[in-house]
Amino acid sequence: MTFRRLRPGPSARAARPRPAPRRLLLAAGTVLALLLLCLGALPTGSQAAAATQPCDIYAAAASPCVAAHSTVRALYSGYDGPLYQVTRASDGATRDIGLLAAGGYANAAAQDSFCAATSCTITRIYDQSPRHNDLTVEPAGTAGAADRPAQATALPLVAGGHKAYGVLITPGTGYRHTDASGVAVGDQPESMYMVTSGTHVNGGCCFDYGNAEHTISDTGNGHMDAVYIGTRCHNPPCTGAGPWVAADLENGLYQGSGNNPANRGNATPFVTALLKNNGRTAFALKGGDARSGALSTWWDGALPSGGYTPMHLEGSIVMGTGGDNSNASAGSFYEGVMTSGYSTDAADAAVQANIVAAGYSGGSDGTSGRTISAPGGTCVDVDGDDIGVDHAAVQLWQCQPAAVDQHWTHDADNSLRTLGRCLDIMGNATAAGTKVQLWDCNGVGGQKWVQQPDGSLRNPQSGRCLDTPSGATANGTRLQIWDCNGSAAQQFGLT
Repeated sequence: MTFRRLRPGPSARAARPRPAPRRLLLAAGTVLALLLLCLGALPTGSQAAAATQPCDIYAAAASPCVAAHSTVRALYSGYDGPLYQVTRASDGATRDIGLLAAGGYANAAAQDSFCAATSCTITRIYDQSPRHNDLTVEPAGTAGAADRPAQATALPLVAGGHKAYGVLITPGTGYRHTDASGVAVGDQPESMYMVTSGTHVNGGCCFDYGNAEHTISDTGNGHMDAVYIGTRCHNPPCTGAGPWVAADLENGLYQGSGNNPANRGNATPFVTALLKNNGRTAFALKGGDARSGALSTWWDGALPSGGYTPMHLEGSIVMGTGGDNSNASAGSFYEGVMTSGYSTDAADAAVQANIVAAGYSGGSDGTSGRTISAPGGTCVDVDGDDIGVDHAAVQLWQCQPAAVDQHWTHDADNSLRTLGRCLDIMGNATAAGTKVQLWDCNGVGGQKWVQQPDGSLRNPQSGRCLDTPSGATANGTRLQIWDCNGSAAQQFGLT
């Protein structure tokens, strides 16, 4: 378990030259027109379809979407297809999760029903654009083994008053579409944004969304063009502790053409992270709170030297990893689009207004459950840095507020869940001393835990309680079941 830090950072708008009065007037008029288009028929508490969504805005500004991915909502007003596919652990069956209404929000109840009493993973994220650039689980690359799919219930949230699920990226999780249709190649211009989190981040490489190599390998500077968020500072010194929105241009996470102290980071729970690149000379970075306000421009200037002018794009799409499948990153993904062409500032502003009106709220980092306090002032924790694979040991560890794997939900079936899996007695055994682990939720007796008046967590099937061996409290102490005895070693509180 690595130590996780969460430090909020202020946002600021980078200084830019003041435009000439006529250009300012025209730009203001364009912004107003697009904002009126965006705000004229936004979704309300009902499921009436929006008259305009991000890809409608970009299309009207002559930079149409060539990729549009979201597990939360439609990114076109007329879209009424599937958002994503889940695969059930119990039998390998799949289900497409669609919308409550055309142009609206995800039908999370369909996922909940399909995945009841088991676990599900997200195995496909559908492209809503006519290009059909669907994202599937990323195969092995030169910097990482084949990835895992995200757990489907690990990132619950609320959008527009409706329950939905995001994609929780933990180390070893990632998605890709190789050789996508319509995505920029060579030095063609493009733009992209993602709605993500500024609180579920790390410094591992690299939580990206955007243009990547065809071969899942590092083919050189300028062969990537992806928007990044995280705490990795490539050109120090960086302002504050991050996380920062940056451009992953391959072999560099650029906040500008070099060091850029004007980039003050985006640490809000929901972040809009935007990158656009003209392919030859310049790029721009913007970021803002996805719940309110406008975007801040962190950079609008020259591309870095050293192989980036011009770019050498290969036209694949990556989400959650680097171009060579560097997959040590953590992040949250809710929606993202890529466009053909360099978007206008007016369109970017209108898209941000649309995102704000979408009403993102609730958990943005997977910590929406409750911690389980344990002996010695520790917390119940899963071995590894928010990875949570089957067989992962459940243990004691110092409490860390930003640790996803220390936040559990106690469901109506008496299961305790984190990272989309359940607290499980190994082999569904009942003997004293049997260790506990994380495992796919399957409704067996070894996954039932009932809080007792004395503070213990009792497993009814075995009649035994969750226990720390011999009362140990050190980090990494593996938990077990033992005869219920009311001792301090069995005091676990859902807080």
